[in-house]
Amino acid sequence: MENQTFEVVGACKINDTWKPYRRVIGAPNENQAREKILADIGSKHRLKRSYISIETVNVVAGE
Repeated sequence: MENQTFEVVGACKINDTWKPYRRVIGAPNENQAREKILADIGSKHRLKRSYISIETVNVVAGE
């Protein structure tokens, strides 16, 4: 299965403040891109999934 490039936009709650983020990530489909973002941000900042919100997931064109 071929990987696509996705741009994921959202916010995560760090120290009682919602901080925005924008990440570009490679994944086979949109659901796996969401899971990868939740796992990466959760492990890096030690956050539960309820403290990570995903607003949009878009396919990056031109690759």
